[in-house]
Amino acid sequence: MLSVFKKLQSTPAFLNLKYRKTSFKFINNGEHDRSARCVPPSKTKKESVSLARQLQAKIKAMGPITVAEYMKEVLTNPVSGYYMHRDVIGETGDFITSPELGQLFGEMVAVWCFNEWQKMGSPIPLQLVEMGPGRGSLAEDVLRVFERFGAGNEVSLHLVEVSPRLSQIQAQKLCVKTVRPSKSSHTYYQLGTTATNIPVFWYNSIQDVPRQFSCYLAHEFFDALPIHKFQRTEAGWREVLIDIDPAAGSEKFRYVLSRTSTPASKTLIKADEKRDHVEVCAESGVILEHLATRLEEDGGFALFADYGHDGSKTDTFRGFRNHELHDALVDPGSADLTADVDFSYIRACTEDKLLTFGPVTQRHFLKQMGIDMRLQILLQNCGEKQKENLLLGYHMMVDEDKMGERFKLFSLFPSVLKDHLERFPVSGFADS
Repeated sequence: MLSVFKKLQSTPAFLNLKYRKTSFKFINNGEHDRSARCVPPSKTKKESVSLARQLQAKIKAMGPITVAEYMKEVLTNPVSGYYMHRDVIGETGDFITSPELGQLFGEMVAVWCFNEWQKMGSPIPLQLVEMGPGRGSLAEDVLRVFERFGAGNEVSLHLVEVSPRLSQIQAQKLCVKTVRPSKSSHTYYQLGTTATNIPVFWYNSIQDVPRQFSCYLAHEFFDALPIHKFQRTEAGWREVLIDIDPAAGSEKFRYVLSRTSTPASKTLIKADEKRDHVEVCAESGVILEHLATRLEEDGGFALFADYGHDGSKTDTFRGFRNHELHDALVDPGSADLTADVDFSYIRACTEDKLLTFGPVTQRHFLKQMGIDMRLQILLQNCGEKQKENLLLGYHMMVDEDKMGERFKLFSLFPSVLKDHLERFPVSGFADS
């Protein structure tokens, strides 16, 4: 891997700084802080009365709803969903991500992808698939690195994105032209071309992406998928539901426990579960089982980066608005909803077909991938203001009290590669 990285560092065009504005201040709100939340200028409070009323009408008609139903409706309702019609990332949004802090994170991920692809013999064509690509910054950095290696003609980019607004932002960042095909025979809903003629496709789900050798990326994707919450009681496991709060007016919600066991509590709780409160993301399980089949049958590998734990945490469901913690049951649709990813659940969903590595901390991964060496190269080739922003982004990504320890990375490979990966260990996941 080091030889690959040195080759990258010595490429003249790669010495240029890809400047991305970062003018944020780190805040720490404790264990449930979504790490490296940043304080932006104050902004007007967004109201989501229509979505609240829709949820209330559903509850009045059918009774309390699951947290998964609530979360899915709040985030992806076609009319009022949080992600659907706004730019939620960055200084004027509600949270900041590592790819938005500068090019360093995306370049380290790109070097990892290129290195693992090369170790497999560089099978072509290669599909770079990103689930939940945000503003497109990670994809932009990964494509740039592959082009620096002369592999631009061998890759295509495939983005799984349900938000019309974010897909528009991604297209503006990545492509010189885009079209939306009128024929329903296509599985993609938008097609674009980069300035260097790399094709870019957009899909509503991972199932729509073509079946071939692929590198799958997901950065802060699984933490936004809907979760079921369960509480152990003397009568057994009960599901945590959301109901209208009768004591606080018609526009407030509250948590309640199901009176009896639910289908989800019967099927999603492990028989040997030790915790008294559990969160399970059944939707991620469906995606992971599909992804495992693809990797086993079509070849490829995957890298996930997210807030998460290895099966130890309990209550992590929360909201974020204006880069601060926000009550998840207040003003639905006005704030991001998230829950820490259970990497042990990912492992359990894929262990019959895949090899898994991690989770390791973001600090560990980036340090092993050579971020310090890359930082020094960039610092030698930029002005004072760019140096300031580079260092700010670097420390946000790797410092232990910021993103460095709270973000985790996790990778998946087909089981058939077991002997190969014992000879050539996966980069970024070895012990320090």
